[in-house]
Amino acid sequence: MTAPIPRDIPDLPPIPGHVVLPPTVVPARAVLIPARRRTVAAFRGLIALLALTGVAIELLAGGAPTTALSHFTIQSGILLALVMLASARCAWSAHHPLPGALTGAALFYVVAAGLVHHVLLAHASSPFAVEGDSGMAWQTTSTSILHTALPVAAALDWLLLTPAGRLHLRQAPVWLLYPLAYLAFTLARGELLLPGSQGRYLYPFLDVAQHGYKIVLGNALLVGLALYALAVLLVALDHVRPDPLRRPR
Repeated sequence: MTAPIPRDIPDLPPIPGHVVLPPTVVPARAVLIPARRRTVAAFRGLIALLALTGVAIELLAGGAPTTALSHFTIQSGILLALVMLASARCAWSAHHPLPGALTGAALFYVVAAGLVHHVLLAHASSPFAVEGDSGMAWQTTSTSILHTALPVAAALDWLLLTPAGRLHLRQAPVWLLYPLAYLAFTLARGELLLPGSQGRYLYPFLDVAQHGYKIVLGNALLVGLALYALAVLLVALDHVRPDPLRRPR
């Protein structure tokens, strides 16, 4: 006769030296193979070409290239071109997309440059409005490209071709580090240039020679708060907008 099998088997003691690994969550990007998106790659390549065209026109339109490269708009356009070229390569070769913090920062900077231009520099009611060079066709073209067409194209790529929910609120203060560094750069640049030099201060609301440091730093604080609100708005929109890449069930 055989002994009956007990219904309840007591727990066995753990094996000495055996390590139980805690459960881990595997991200979807680690198991899903990205597909080639050649149409997306072509569109992003066009955005990069548009950005480089606007930058090239600014560099060739006249004046010192170092002065043109000192503008926030030019720097943000170059950054967007590099990000879009890298994103186009990822989409073309079915690689994982760039981090959302990087693509979001590039979008944030070109949109911020466009808004500052249209609200503070080009709006007739603004106290910092500057007269446009209406007679210079190339200058007008580059201004339209960098301040209007480029932000719109980057926003369309983000809304229609980028997965939603990749931006986070903790990234907003990090994005402001570059505008803060640019503020320090442009003020230091103005101090190093001789008084009366053309283009000593590149933006009227940062012109220390005309307004003094107290007003300039106040202007910078207001612009910085507006930029932070813009960054928070982009993060919020990223979490409420529909995901263009989510397949319907």
